[in-house]
Amino acid sequence: MPRLFSAYIIVDWSAAAKPTTGADSIWIGVLKRDLRFRMAFESYNPPTRAEAEKRLAVILDDLKKRGERALLGFDFPLGFPRGFAPALKLTGEPTWRAVWDQLDKMVKDKADNTNNRFGVGSEINRRLTGGPFPFWGCPPKDALTTLQPKRTRAHGPDDLPEFRHADLAAKGAASIWKLYYNGSVGGQALLGIPAVRRLKLARGEAMKVWPFETGFKPLTEADLAGVEIVAAEVYPSLLKPEGAPGEVKDLVQVRATAEHFARLDEANKLGAVFGPPKAAAADAVLDAEREEGWILGAG
Repeated sequence: MPRLFSAYIIVDWSAAAKPTTGADSIWIGVLKRDLRFRMAFESYNPPTRAEAEKRLAVILDDLKKRGERALLGFDFPLGFPRGFAPALKLTGEPTWRAVWDQLDKMVKDKADNTNNRFGVGSEINRRLTGGPFPFWGCPPKDALTTLQPKRTRAHGPDDLPEFRHADLAAKGAASIWKLYYNGSVGGQALLGIPAVRRLKLARGEAMKVWPFETGFKPLTEADLAGVEIVAAEVYPSLLKPEGAPGEVKDLVQVRATAEHFARLDEANKLGAVFGPPKAAAADAVLDAEREEGWILGAG
């Protein structure tokens, strides 16, 4: 059986508010065939999200010219906890896309990385609860009545869930409601989803977002006929890789994650990873497909 993919691109995104490189910045890892058809790894460390988006477009266009299909992994959630879209009174279908479209309208992310993620979190809080909940986390200077530096209360039974099903399956994944401090995937998601949306719009049906557009099921070559890119959420911390002394942790993680999925593909085991874990309840599978998304390999 041939591989499902011939290239594996892993993106460690960043919500930084100014251009930055090195640790805690954007890293793009690409594992693809070289001129001798051996798998070779290359990495990029663009200082801004705008430059990262351009670089990704160049990489994807190059692979398209070569007739190669890519797995494109992002290290932030592509969906929100179940019930988010109805709570925001978003009526578009499918649910996940209505959220993507809404974020695209709200998010302002400039070429120098200055952005309004705290303003977006604050405005969504205002619409959902009128107070500083469920989003939380910001520098004290950015605090507003509807967004506070620290969490103001726990999630109750009548609130939107703190975690998606996938976050619980991944054991240790952070909540998307956390916008600041270490491990704050919320800021990454607010700024990252519009970028993935633009990449998707430019490529149409040639780029499928898993599990929203593929179904939450094992994938086969037949499922991917005509598909050039499958975009998915990844969580590099699931692998706990160790790099060489002095290597930037983010670089180590994107390389190890790309190599991990390439090994699974070589062994004809990657297709199965796109399906739900055996223990996943039917409602969790439906929530993942409709609005929450899932972490590739979690559970």
